[in-house]
Amino acid sequence: MLQALTININRFFNKGHERSVRARKNIFRSVLLKVGSVVITLVMIPLTIRYVNPTQYGIWLTLSSLITWAALFDMGLGNGLKNKLAEAIALNQTEKGRVYVSSTYAIMAVIGLLMFVVFYFINPFIKWTSVLNVPDDGSGSLNNIVLIIFAFFCFQFVIQLINTVLAANQQPAKTAQLNLVGQVCSLIAILLLIKLVPGSLTWLVMVMAGVPLLVLLGGSILAFKGDYRSLAPAISVINFKSARQMLSVGSTFFIIQICALVMYESDNMVITQLFGPKEVTTFNIAYRLFSVVLMFFVVVITPFWSAFTEAFTKNEFEWIKNALARINKLWIGLSLCTVVLTAISPWVYDVWVGKSVSVPFSLSIAMCIYIITLIYQAIHVQFLNGIGKIKLQLYLGVGTSVINIPLSILMGKWIGVAGIPIANALIFVIMGIVFSTQTNRIINRTATGIFNR
Repeated sequence: MLQALTININRFFNKGHERSVRARKNIFRSVLLKVGSVVITLVMIPLTIRYVNPTQYGIWLTLSSLITWAALFDMGLGNGLKNKLAEAIALNQTEKGRVYVSSTYAIMAVIGLLMFVVFYFINPFIKWTSVLNVPDDGSGSLNNIVLIIFAFFCFQFVIQLINTVLAANQQPAKTAQLNLVGQVCSLIAILLLIKLVPGSLTWLVMVMAGVPLLVLLGGSILAFKGDYRSLAPAISVINFKSARQMLSVGSTFFIIQICALVMYESDNMVITQLFGPKEVTTFNIAYRLFSVVLMFFVVVITPFWSAFTEAFTKNEFEWIKNALARINKLWIGLSLCTVVLTAISPWVYDVWVGKSVSVPFSLSIAMCIYIITLIYQAIHVQFLNGIGKIKLQLYLGVGTSVINIPLSILMGKWIGVAGIPIANALIFVIMGIVFSTQTNRIINRTATGIFNR
């Protein structure tokens, strides 16, 4: 029996197209690693809230999401690198791939340094207590905390490119491994803070932002000295003409990123302005629970971006159709899991965070709808991003981002905190319908006009 089981397992992981085999192995490793990440995340949240308090934790969440807006300044270079590097790898053009990597690192380093210098001088003039809707104690400590977060972010702005290199090589499991190591180290650091240092938002920021960054730096060094030596960045091969090629792809991604940030990162700011930073914690507790389903989906879908790039480059449309069919079946299964999770969510919250945070059941229902609609549209977005047919996504993204914040405010005032994810879900439904139509036309080779751009 054991021998038969071993044979079936080997057949599952090694049978089929080489690209599918590679994806299955990465997905399996990533799932195991993500399970560890989810467990650590669920453990860390109540520990972190206990170390500070729900309001201060809400401040950290809002600040970290707000600072993410600075990611826009990469001008789409990260996604441009992912597509161009994947193409170079598919065509066995390793040296060209190294030029792309080196040039992107150089440009991102310059941008990161410029961002920090500019922010350093304007930060003292920003009244963060008003931005975050918290009382002003007159110490100015919040400005110092924001500066620390931004400094870490500017460093990460460059270092995180290793994740793009891994994704282009269809090795997302290695990214998941780096994330897990970073979370384990952060958990250890939080436990030490609880034992040794009184509750401090500054120390929380140092741990939550700094520790994963050090792990990412160490992982980058090991990767470029090991399996990815042939792609290791070097000053001697920097070519800014190659950077222009990535910008031609990345410029559209750049605008789409702005739209995505409006969709995903404005929620905390809307909530803190409407209801105060404490409700940001409530919202994020619900989001963290339901993101367990989302994280599993991300693990599965991540290898397919560059896989779609490779398949489309080689005109392997049958493989693309089969891959999308399997992913859609996964969406149906995950949707059912999300509904079950909604039903048991009150019990989960009670066991997980106890009485420190009270999450309304209406917020859980809204989050269920949010996750189901988000995953559906993300299936098609991943395919379209991989093949570079993103013009329609650009136009729709701009239009929906314009109405997202007003719609969130309207729904928030009408329904409460639950109105925020409902507003996003309404937009995801529209996106899902449009992008699924575009995807079907492309894989059936009937796409014309805006649907083929």
